[in-house]
Amino acid sequence: MPLQLFAHPFSSYCQKALTALYENDTPFEFRLLDDPDGPAMRELTAMWPMRRFPVLVDDGQSVIEASCIIEHLALYHPGPVELIPRDPRAALEVRLMDRFFDNYVSTPQQKVVFDAIRPPQDRDPYGVTEARAMLETAYAWLEKKLQGRQWAAGDDFSLADCGAAPFLFYADWTHAIGDAFPTVHAYRRRLLARPSFARAVDEARPYRSYFPLGAPDRD
Repeated sequence: MPLQLFAHPFSSYCQKALTALYENDTPFEFRLLDDPDGPAMRELTAMWPMRRFPVLVDDGQSVIEASCIIEHLALYHPGPVELIPRDPRAALEVRLMDRFFDNYVSTPQQKVVFDAIRPPQDRDPYGVTEARAMLETAYAWLEKKLQGRQWAAGDDFSLADCGAAPFLFYADWTHAIGDAFPTVHAYRRRLLARPSFARAVDEARPYRSYFPLGAPDRD
């Protein structure tokens, strides 16, 4: 049975998993979650009542969370690109950077976006201000951390870059990466040029009208 990925192409966490799959040309069936009441969503709900995605199904086993999906692929479906280094010290740096992008780029970015979806009376301007401040702090930290690095954890494309790609992609739409962070801008451009992520971006283009803050006419 082929791998199945329950996902939506416009989701940043789904793009994280897709980038890993595309990076190694791993065969899989895309179970598109485009209908909240459709058969794919019903199957997902039966497997994972939280109804969060992506979810990978491998021979009947459900794997949740994008980072865990990539770890699973590295263990059971390895390809020529080692997204998790074999050296445990190098792997620790990859995982540290992966957590950084999840917690300090994606989380505040999504806070701003989800707030924009709420009815005006339910919005949280204080929380949005805090989220934007966290993004500024994250950009500043990353500007220093990336000095001398081609990719997030060093010379090799890894799990951390699979997450950095969609998270920085949408973060710049949400809270622009300022001119004070040229290294972060250059890294984001390298991610967009990576064929695996470029494919994920292209597949998501038809859904750009969904972005509640208005998708910019670029990227």
